[in-house]
Amino acid sequence: MIADKIREELDNLRVTLVSPGMSAVAIQLAEVLDNLGSGDAPTSQAMVADKLAAIMTKLRGLAPPAMEGDAVDELTDRRAKRRGA
Repeated sequence: MIADKIREELDNLRVTLVSPGMSAVAIQLAEVLDNLGSGDAPTSQAMVADKLAAIMTKLRGLAPPAMEGDAVDELTDRRAKRRGA
């Protein structure tokens, strides 16, 4: 659920190696949200969600820039297109 989505986003951001502790806290907060039931106070859910949002904002800022393909990747893509055509 939420924790799975957070793990997926952290993987996509490639931020876990940059900030493993903060990433672990984000996952833990997401798991807490997943486990909060309807009997729990809505303020509890809101507080955990706010903390998760704040830590994810920090992690997004720490994420390394997206890697774009280099010249070899570009040549490989062109070759694949040529062979497929």
